[in-house]
Amino acid sequence: MARSSYAPGHAIVPTMMNRRQFTRLTSVAAAGAWLRKTNPLRFTYSTRKTERSERLSADPQRLGERIQTLATFGANEAGGIDRVAFSDANIEALDWCAGHLRSADFRVERDLVGNLVARKVGSDASLNPIMFGSHIDSVPGGGNYDGQVGSMGAMEIATVLADAGHMTRHPLELVFFTNEEGGKTGSRALVGEVAPFELDIETASGYTIREGLRRLGGNPDRLADAQRDPDSLGAFLELHVEQGAVLDQDDIDIGVVEGIVGITRWTVAVEGMTNHAGTTPMDRRQDAMVGAARFITAVHRVARDTKGRQVATVGRLEAEPGAPNVIPGRVVLTLEIRDLTMDGIQSTFEAIRARSADISEASGVTFSFRQFYISRAAPTDLRLRDMIEQSAQDRNLSSIRMPSGAGHDAQSIALLCPVGMIFVPSVRGISHAPEERTEATDIVNGTNVLLDTLLAIDEST
Repeated sequence: MARSSYAPGHAIVPTMMNRRQFTRLTSVAAAGAWLRKTNPLRFTYSTRKTERSERLSADPQRLGERIQTLATFGANEAGGIDRVAFSDANIEALDWCAGHLRSADFRVERDLVGNLVARKVGSDASLNPIMFGSHIDSVPGGGNYDGQVGSMGAMEIATVLADAGHMTRHPLELVFFTNEEGGKTGSRALVGEVAPFELDIETASGYTIREGLRRLGGNPDRLADAQRDPDSLGAFLELHVEQGAVLDQDDIDIGVVEGIVGITRWTVAVEGMTNHAGTTPMDRRQDAMVGAARFITAVHRVARDTKGRQVATVGRLEAEPGAPNVIPGRVVLTLEIRDLTMDGIQSTFEAIRARSADISEASGVTFSFRQFYISRAAPTDLRLRDMIEQSAQDRNLSSIRMPSGAGHDAQSIALLCPVGMIFVPSVRGISHAPEERTEATDIVNGTNVLLDTLLAIDEST
Protein backbone atom coordinates (compact mmCIF):
# COMPACT_ATOMS: atom_id res chain seq x y z
CA MET A 1 0.00 0.00 0.00
CA ALA A 2 1.28 3.50 -0.77
CA ARG A 3 0.79 6.86 0.87
CA SER A 4 0.75 10.28 -0.73
CA SER A 5 3.51 12.82 -0.47
CA TYR A 6 3.67 16.10 -2.33
CA ALA A 7 6.21 18.84 -2.38
CA PRO A 8 5.33 22.12 -4.10
CA GLY A 9 6.35 22.00 -7.72
CA HIS A 10 6.78 18.23 -7.79
CA ALA A 11 4.55 15.27 -8.55
CA ILE A 12 3.43 13.06 -5.71
CA VAL A 13 5.83 10.23 -4.97
CA PRO A 14 4.18 7.04 -3.63
CA THR A 15 5.95 5.63 -0.60
CA MET A 16 5.15 2.99 2.00
CA MET A 17 2.45 3.86 4.51
CA ASN A 18 2.54 3.35 8.23
CA ARG A 19 -0.58 3.45 10.43
CA ARG A 20 -0.68 7.20 10.86
CA GLN A 21 0.16 7.96 7.27
CA PHE A 22 -2.59 5.65 6.02
CA THR A 23 -5.27 7.64 7.88
CA ARG A 24 -8.11 7.90 5.44
CA LEU A 25 -9.11 11.17 3.84
CA THR A 26 -12.15 12.56 5.60
CA SER A 27 -13.96 13.42 2.40
CA VAL A 28 -14.02 10.32 0.19
CA ALA A 29 -15.94 12.12 -2.54
CA ALA A 30 -13.45 14.97 -2.64
CA ALA A 31 -10.52 12.58 -2.63
CA GLY A 32 -12.03 10.60 -5.48
CA ALA A 33 -12.56 13.76 -7.51
CA TRP A 34 -8.95 14.68 -6.90
CA LEU A 35 -7.75 11.30 -8.12
CA ARG A 36 -9.79 11.56 -11.30
CA LYS A 37 -8.22 14.86 -12.30
CA THR A 38 -5.05 14.77 -14.38
CA ASN A 39 -2.78 16.97 -12.27
CA PRO A 40 0.43 16.33 -10.29
CA LEU A 41 -1.37 16.26 -6.94
CA ARG A 42 -2.51 12.64 -6.72
CA PHE A 43 -3.19 10.73 -3.56
CA THR A 44 -2.77 6.97 -3.57
CA TYR A 45 -5.07 5.67 -0.89
CA SER A 46 -7.28 2.77 0.05
CA THR A 47 -10.56 2.42 -1.86
CA ARG A 48 -11.99 0.50 1.07
CA LYS A 49 -15.52 1.72 1.83
CA THR A 50 -15.72 4.05 4.79
CA GLU A 51 -18.66 5.48 6.67
CA ARG A 52 -19.66 8.81 5.14
CA SER A 53 -19.68 11.78 7.47
CA GLU A 54 -21.97 14.75 6.98
CA ARG A 55 -19.58 17.06 8.81
CA LEU A 56 -17.86 19.83 6.93
CA SER A 57 -14.41 18.87 5.68
CA ALA A 58 -11.49 20.33 3.80
CA ASP A 59 -11.22 19.77 0.05
CA PRO A 60 -7.88 17.95 -0.34
CA GLN A 61 -7.42 18.93 -3.99
CA ARG A 62 -8.04 22.62 -3.45
CA LEU A 63 -5.88 22.72 -0.33
CA GLY A 64 -3.00 21.00 -2.10
CA GLU A 65 -3.21 23.24 -5.13
CA ARG A 66 -3.15 26.36 -2.97
CA ILE A 67 -0.08 25.18 -1.09
CA GLN A 68 1.62 24.55 -4.41
CA THR A 69 0.66 27.98 -5.75
CA LEU A 70 1.79 29.73 -2.58
CA ALA A 71 5.17 28.00 -2.99
CA THR A 72 5.75 29.83 -6.28
CA PHE A 73 6.01 33.20 -4.52
CA GLY A 74 9.70 33.56 -3.71
CA ALA A 75 10.63 30.07 -4.95
CA ASN A 76 14.37 29.40 -5.12
CA GLU A 77 16.47 26.91 -7.06
CA ALA A 78 16.95 24.67 -4.01
CA GLY A 79 13.24 23.86 -3.95
CA GLY A 80 12.47 26.11 -1.00
CA ILE A 81 11.51 29.77 -0.74
CA ASP A 82 13.04 33.14 0.03
CA ARG A 83 9.76 34.81 0.91
CA VAL A 84 11.12 36.89 3.78
CA ALA A 85 8.92 39.50 5.41
CA PHE A 86 8.52 42.80 3.52
CA SER A 87 9.96 41.38 0.28
CA ASP A 88 8.17 41.73 -3.05
CA ALA A 89 7.38 38.00 -2.96
CA ASN A 90 5.83 38.37 0.51
CA ILE A 91 3.63 41.27 -0.64
CA GLU A 92 2.56 39.47 -3.83
CA ALA A 93 1.65 36.34 -1.86
CA LEU A 94 -0.43 38.35 0.62
CA ASP A 95 -2.29 40.01 -2.26
CA TRP A 96 -3.01 36.57 -3.72
CA CYS A 97 -4.35 35.37 -0.37
CA ALA A 98 -6.50 38.48 0.00
CA GLY A 99 -8.21 37.71 -3.31
CA HIS A 100 -9.21 34.22 -2.17
CA LEU A 101 -10.49 35.51 1.16
CA ARG A 102 -12.64 38.13 -0.53
CA SER A 103 -14.09 35.35 -2.67
CA ALA A 104 -15.05 33.60 0.57
CA ASP A 105 -17.06 36.69 1.60
CA PHE A 106 -14.51 38.02 4.08
CA ARG A 107 -13.80 41.73 4.36
CA VAL A 108 -10.04 42.11 3.98
CA GLU A 109 -7.76 44.90 5.18
CA ARG A 110 -4.23 45.60 6.41
CA ASP A 111 -3.95 46.80 9.99
CA LEU A 112 -1.45 49.34 11.34
CA VAL A 113 1.40 46.80 11.46
CA GLY A 114 0.69 45.21 8.08
CA ASN A 115 -1.17 42.13 9.33
CA LEU A 116 -3.57 40.83 6.69
CA VAL A 117 -6.89 40.68 8.55
CA ALA A 118 -10.01 39.11 7.03
CA ARG A 119 -13.30 39.54 8.90
CA LYS A 120 -16.71 37.93 8.56
CA VAL A 121 -19.79 38.68 10.61
CA GLY A 122 -21.52 36.07 12.74
CA SER A 123 -25.18 35.59 13.53
CA ASP A 124 -24.76 36.99 17.06
CA ALA A 125 -23.17 40.43 17.05
CA SER A 126 -22.82 40.38 20.84
CA LEU A 127 -20.17 37.63 20.72
CA ASN A 128 -16.43 38.27 20.46
CA PRO A 129 -14.69 37.08 17.30
CA ILE A 130 -12.86 33.78 17.01
CA MET A 131 -9.44 34.51 15.51
CA PHE A 132 -7.44 31.92 13.57
CA GLY A 133 -4.50 31.97 11.17
CA SER A 134 -0.70 31.88 10.99
CA HIS A 135 1.98 33.48 8.76
CA ILE A 136 3.33 33.12 5.23
CA ASP A 137 6.74 34.82 5.53
CA SER A 138 9.78 32.54 5.58
CA VAL A 139 13.35 32.51 6.77
CA PRO A 140 15.96 32.98 4.00
CA GLY A 141 16.28 29.64 2.22
CA GLY A 142 13.23 28.30 4.04
CA GLY A 143 10.79 25.51 3.30
CA ASN A 144 7.23 25.35 2.02
CA TYR A 145 5.34 24.29 5.15
CA ASP A 146 6.35 26.39 8.18
CA GLY A 147 3.50 28.87 8.60
CA GLN A 148 2.07 28.04 5.22
CA VAL A 149 0.23 24.90 6.31
CA GLY A 150 -1.61 26.85 9.00
CA SER A 151 -2.32 29.78 6.69
CA MET A 152 -3.62 27.68 3.81
CA GLY A 153 -5.53 25.51 6.28
CA ALA A 154 -7.22 28.65 7.63
CA MET A 155 -7.98 29.89 4.12
CA GLU A 156 -9.43 26.48 3.24
CA ILE A 157 -11.75 26.72 6.24
CA ALA A 158 -12.92 30.14 5.06
CA THR A 159 -13.76 28.64 1.68
CA VAL A 160 -15.44 25.55 3.14
CA LEU A 161 -17.72 27.71 5.28
CA ALA A 162 -18.55 29.96 2.32
CA ASP A 163 -19.28 27.03 0.01
CA ALA A 164 -21.57 25.46 2.62
CA GLY A 165 -23.31 28.74 3.35
CA HIS A 166 -22.49 28.16 7.01
CA MET A 167 -22.69 31.26 9.20
CA THR A 168 -21.02 30.93 12.58
CA ARG A 169 -22.50 32.47 15.69
CA HIS A 170 -19.28 34.31 16.43
CA PRO A 171 -17.69 36.76 14.03
CA LEU A 172 -14.51 35.35 12.48
CA GLU A 173 -11.11 37.01 12.09
CA LEU A 174 -8.57 35.24 9.91
CA VAL A 175 -5.11 36.78 10.28
CA PHE A 176 -1.82 36.32 8.44
CA PHE A 177 0.69 37.90 10.80
CA THR A 178 3.55 40.18 9.76
CA ASN A 179 7.23 39.22 10.10
CA GLU A 180 6.72 36.12 12.23
CA GLU A 181 10.16 34.78 11.35
CA GLY A 182 11.84 38.09 12.16
CA GLY A 183 10.49 38.42 15.69
CA LYS A 184 6.69 38.02 15.48
CA THR A 185 6.27 41.74 14.85
CA GLY A 186 2.63 41.54 13.78
CA SER A 187 1.34 39.54 16.73
CA ARG A 188 3.55 41.19 19.35
CA ALA A 189 2.37 44.62 18.21
CA LEU A 190 -1.22 43.61 18.97
CA VAL A 191 -0.26 43.19 22.64
CA GLY A 192 2.06 46.20 22.88
CA GLU A 193 5.34 44.28 23.05
CA VAL A 194 7.17 45.79 20.07
CA ALA A 195 9.65 48.34 21.39
CA PRO A 196 10.24 51.49 19.29
CA PHE A 197 13.93 50.64 18.76
CA GLU A 198 12.93 47.44 16.94
CA LEU A 199 11.47 49.47 14.09
CA ASP A 200 14.97 50.45 12.99
CA ILE A 201 16.30 46.87 12.88
CA GLU A 202 17.23 45.83 9.36
CA THR A 203 15.54 42.61 8.24
CA ALA A 204 16.54 39.91 5.76
CA SER A 205 14.63 41.81 3.06
CA GLY A 206 17.08 44.71 3.31
CA TYR A 207 14.36 46.96 4.72
CA THR A 208 14.08 48.04 8.32
CA ILE A 209 10.94 46.95 10.12
CA ARG A 210 9.73 50.55 9.94
CA GLU A 211 10.19 50.61 6.16
CA GLY A 212 8.71 47.14 5.81
CA LEU A 213 5.54 48.01 7.69
CA ARG A 214 4.98 50.92 5.34
CA ARG A 215 5.48 48.61 2.34
CA LEU A 216 2.70 46.38 3.73
CA GLY A 217 0.35 49.31 4.17
CA GLY A 218 0.93 49.74 7.89
CA ASN A 219 1.80 52.88 9.83
CA PRO A 220 4.77 52.47 12.23
CA ASP A 221 4.14 55.98 13.59
CA ARG A 222 0.95 54.64 15.17
CA LEU A 223 2.46 51.56 16.80
CA ALA A 224 0.64 52.13 20.08
CA ASP A 225 -2.71 52.29 18.29
CA ALA A 226 -2.20 48.77 16.92
CA GLN A 227 -2.81 47.21 20.34
CA ARG A 228 -5.95 45.14 20.78
CA ASP A 229 -8.29 45.29 23.75
CA PRO A 230 -8.00 42.04 25.79
CA ASP A 231 -11.81 41.85 25.73
CA SER A 232 -12.00 42.03 21.94
CA LEU A 233 -11.43 38.33 21.16
CA GLY A 234 -13.14 35.12 22.21
CA ALA A 235 -10.40 32.62 21.30
CA PHE A 236 -7.49 32.06 18.92
CA LEU A 237 -6.48 28.88 17.06
CA GLU A 238 -3.31 28.18 15.09
CA LEU A 239 -2.42 25.15 12.99
CA HIS A 240 1.31 24.61 12.43
CA VAL A 241 3.81 21.96 11.44
CA GLU A 242 5.64 20.57 14.47
CA GLN A 243 9.16 21.47 13.24
CA GLY A 244 10.41 18.54 15.29
CA ALA A 245 10.42 14.79 14.83
CA VAL A 246 8.25 13.59 17.73
CA LEU A 247 4.97 13.13 15.86
CA ASP A 248 6.63 11.66 12.77
CA GLN A 249 8.88 9.23 14.62
CA ASP A 250 6.26 8.20 17.17
CA ASP A 251 3.60 7.67 14.50
CA ILE A 252 1.10 10.20 15.90
CA ASP A 253 -1.33 12.25 13.81
CA ILE A 254 -1.98 15.36 15.88
CA GLY A 255 -0.03 17.28 18.50
CA VAL A 256 -2.16 19.08 21.08
CA VAL A 257 0.12 21.91 22.20
CA GLU A 258 0.21 22.44 25.97
CA GLY A 259 2.25 25.61 25.87
CA ILE A 260 4.68 27.66 23.80
CA VAL A 261 8.10 28.32 25.19
CA GLY A 262 9.20 31.74 26.27
CA ILE A 263 12.29 33.12 24.58
CA THR A 264 14.73 35.66 25.99
CA ARG A 265 17.90 36.84 24.28
CA TRP A 266 20.90 38.77 25.53
CA THR A 267 23.95 40.34 23.97
CA VAL A 268 26.96 39.25 26.04
CA ALA A 269 30.18 41.27 25.89
CA VAL A 270 33.39 39.61 27.07
CA GLU A 271 36.10 42.17 27.78
CA GLY A 272 39.78 41.23 28.01
CA MET A 273 42.95 42.92 26.76
CA THR A 274 44.12 43.15 23.16
CA ASN A 275 47.77 42.18 22.84
CA HIS A 276 50.42 40.66 20.56
CA ALA A 277 49.82 36.96 19.94
CA GLY A 278 53.53 36.19 19.67
CA THR A 279 55.07 38.16 22.51
CA THR A 280 52.50 37.75 25.28
CA PRO A 281 53.14 34.64 27.46
CA MET A 282 50.19 32.33 27.96
CA ASP A 283 50.06 32.95 31.70
CA ARG A 284 49.90 36.73 31.22
CA ARG A 285 46.98 36.94 28.84
CA GLN A 286 43.50 38.31 29.29
CA ASP A 287 42.12 36.55 26.25
CA ALA A 288 38.48 37.42 25.63
CA MET A 289 38.13 34.49 23.25
CA VAL A 290 39.22 32.02 25.91
CA GLY A 291 36.71 33.56 28.30
CA ALA A 292 34.01 33.33 25.62
CA ALA A 293 34.85 29.68 24.91
CA ARG A 294 34.56 28.78 28.58
CA PHE A 295 31.30 30.71 28.77
CA ILE A 296 29.84 28.80 25.82
CA THR A 297 30.73 25.50 27.46
CA ALA A 298 29.12 26.71 30.70
CA VAL A 299 25.92 27.64 28.86
CA HIS A 300 25.70 24.14 27.40
CA ARG A 301 26.37 22.41 30.70
CA VAL A 302 23.95 24.49 32.76
CA ALA A 303 21.10 23.91 30.33
CA ARG A 304 21.91 20.21 29.94
CA ASP A 305 22.47 19.34 33.58
CA THR A 306 19.59 21.32 35.13
CA LYS A 307 16.36 19.39 35.56
CA GLY A 308 13.65 20.71 33.24
CA ARG A 309 12.90 21.38 29.57
CA GLN A 310 15.03 24.52 29.20
CA VAL A 311 17.42 25.00 26.30
CA ALA A 312 20.18 27.59 25.93
CA THR A 313 22.12 28.55 22.84
CA VAL A 314 25.01 30.79 21.80
CA GLY A 315 24.21 31.40 18.16
CA ARG A 316 26.52 34.24 17.13
CA LEU A 317 30.04 35.28 18.09
CA GLU A 318 32.30 38.10 16.91
CA ALA A 319 35.88 38.69 18.03
CA GLU A 320 37.67 42.04 18.03
CA PRO A 321 39.94 43.03 16.42
CA GLY A 322 39.64 39.73 14.56
CA ALA A 323 43.23 39.37 13.31
CA PRO A 324 45.08 36.02 13.41
CA ASN A 325 48.11 37.48 15.17
CA VAL A 326 46.24 39.49 17.82
CA ILE A 327 44.82 38.25 21.13
CA PRO A 328 41.14 39.23 21.08
CA GLY A 329 40.44 41.98 23.57
CA ARG A 330 36.69 41.84 23.14
CA VAL A 331 34.19 39.19 22.09
CA VAL A 332 30.48 39.85 21.59
CA LEU A 333 28.09 36.91 21.49
CA THR A 334 24.41 36.16 21.83
CA LEU A 335 22.71 34.07 24.49
CA GLU A 336 19.21 32.68 23.99
CA ILE A 337 17.27 30.74 26.65
CA ARG A 338 13.90 29.03 26.08
CA ASP A 339 11.60 27.42 28.62
CA LEU A 340 7.90 26.84 29.21
CA THR A 341 7.96 29.32 32.10
CA MET A 342 9.57 32.71 32.44
CA ASP A 343 10.74 31.72 35.93
CA GLY A 344 12.58 28.81 34.35
CA ILE A 345 14.29 31.15 31.89
CA GLN A 346 15.32 33.49 34.69
CA SER A 347 16.71 30.73 36.91
CA THR A 348 18.72 29.32 34.00
CA PHE A 349 20.07 32.79 33.25
CA GLU A 350 21.08 33.35 36.88
CA ALA A 351 22.93 30.03 36.90
CA ILE A 352 24.76 30.96 33.71
CA ARG A 353 25.62 34.42 35.04
CA ALA A 354 27.02 32.83 38.22
CA ARG A 355 29.25 30.64 36.07
CA SER A 356 30.43 33.72 34.16
CA ALA A 357 31.62 35.23 37.45
CA ASP A 358 33.76 32.13 38.06
CA ILE A 359 35.16 32.35 34.52
CA SER A 360 35.90 36.02 35.00
CA GLU A 361 37.96 35.33 38.09
CA ALA A 362 39.87 32.50 36.44
CA SER A 363 40.48 34.19 33.06
CA GLY A 364 40.91 37.85 33.94
CA VAL A 365 38.04 38.92 31.69
CA THR A 366 34.73 40.60 32.50
CA PHE A 367 31.18 39.90 31.31
CA SER A 368 28.26 42.24 30.72
CA PHE A 369 24.73 41.27 29.68
CA ARG A 370 22.15 43.32 27.75
CA GLN A 371 18.72 41.84 27.15
CA PHE A 372 17.41 42.71 23.69
CA TYR A 373 14.46 40.38 23.06
CA ILE A 374 11.70 38.76 25.08
CA SER A 375 8.77 36.61 24.00
CA ARG A 376 6.76 35.39 26.95
CA ALA A 377 5.93 31.76 27.59
CA ALA A 378 2.29 31.00 26.92
CA PRO A 379 0.30 28.02 28.18
CA THR A 380 -2.58 27.06 25.93
CA ASP A 381 -6.13 27.00 27.25
CA LEU A 382 -7.13 23.75 29.00
CA ARG A 383 -10.60 23.75 27.50
CA LEU A 384 -9.28 24.29 23.98
CA ARG A 385 -6.81 21.43 24.47
CA ASP A 386 -9.75 19.17 25.27
CA MET A 387 -11.65 20.38 22.19
CA ILE A 388 -8.67 19.76 19.89
CA GLU A 389 -8.17 16.32 21.38
CA GLN A 390 -11.87 15.48 20.94
CA SER A 391 -11.83 16.77 17.36
CA ALA A 392 -8.91 14.48 16.56
CA GLN A 393 -10.66 11.54 18.19
CA ASP A 394 -13.84 12.21 16.20
CA ARG A 395 -11.77 11.99 13.01
CA ASN A 396 -10.19 8.71 14.15
CA LEU A 397 -6.82 10.40 14.54
CA SER A 398 -4.27 9.73 17.26
CA SER A 399 -3.03 12.64 19.35
CA ILE A 400 -0.57 13.52 22.09
CA ARG A 401 -0.18 16.56 24.34
CA MET A 402 3.19 18.20 23.89
CA PRO A 403 5.07 21.49 24.34
CA SER A 404 6.17 23.74 21.50
CA GLY A 405 9.89 24.40 21.52
CA ALA A 406 9.56 27.04 18.80
CA GLY A 407 7.96 30.43 19.17
CA HIS A 408 4.66 31.15 17.44
CA ASP A 409 2.22 34.02 17.02
CA ALA A 410 -0.19 32.21 19.35
CA GLN A 411 1.99 33.02 22.34
CA SER A 412 1.49 36.74 21.79
CA ILE A 413 -2.26 36.40 21.31
CA ALA A 414 -2.40 34.39 24.56
CA LEU A 415 -2.18 37.75 26.35
CA LEU A 416 -5.52 38.69 24.77
CA CYS A 417 -7.64 35.53 24.89
CA PRO A 418 -7.59 31.74 25.32
CA VAL A 419 -5.43 30.09 22.65
CA GLY A 420 -5.22 26.60 21.21
CA MET A 421 -2.57 25.20 18.91
CA ILE A 422 -2.54 22.14 16.66
CA PHE A 423 0.62 20.44 15.39
CA VAL A 424 0.91 18.10 12.42
CA PRO A 425 3.99 15.96 11.74
CA SER A 426 7.15 17.22 10.06
CA VAL A 427 8.92 14.48 8.11
CA ARG A 428 12.18 13.68 9.95
CA GLY A 429 11.71 16.88 11.97
CA ILE A 430 13.35 19.04 9.30
CA SER A 431 12.39 22.72 9.29
CA HIS A 432 13.71 26.08 8.08
CA ALA A 433 15.21 24.31 5.07
CA PRO A 434 14.11 23.40 1.53
CA GLU A 435 13.87 19.75 2.67
CA GLU A 436 11.08 20.66 5.10
CA ARG A 437 8.03 18.51 4.33
CA THR A 438 4.66 17.48 5.73
CA GLU A 439 2.59 14.72 4.14
CA ALA A 440 -0.52 15.78 2.24
CA THR A 441 -2.76 13.56 4.36
CA ASP A 442 -1.39 15.18 7.53
CA ILE A 443 -2.14 18.65 6.18
CA VAL A 444 -5.73 17.64 5.44
CA ASN A 445 -6.05 16.01 8.86
CA GLY A 446 -4.76 19.09 10.66
CA THR A 447 -7.06 21.38 8.67
CA ASN A 448 -10.07 19.24 9.54
CA VAL A 449 -9.16 19.25 13.23
CA LEU A 450 -8.78 23.03 13.06
CA LEU A 451 -12.19 23.32 11.40
CA ASP A 452 -13.90 21.02 13.90
CA THR A 453 -12.33 22.82 16.86
CA LEU A 454 -13.36 26.23 15.53
CA LEU A 455 -16.94 25.02 15.14
CA ALA A 456 -16.87 23.45 18.61
CA ILE A 457 -15.81 26.78 20.11
CA ASP A 458 -18.50 28.55 18.12
CA GLU A 459 -21.21 26.19 19.36
CA SER A 460 -20.15 26.09 23.01
CA THR A 461 -19.41 29.69 23.97
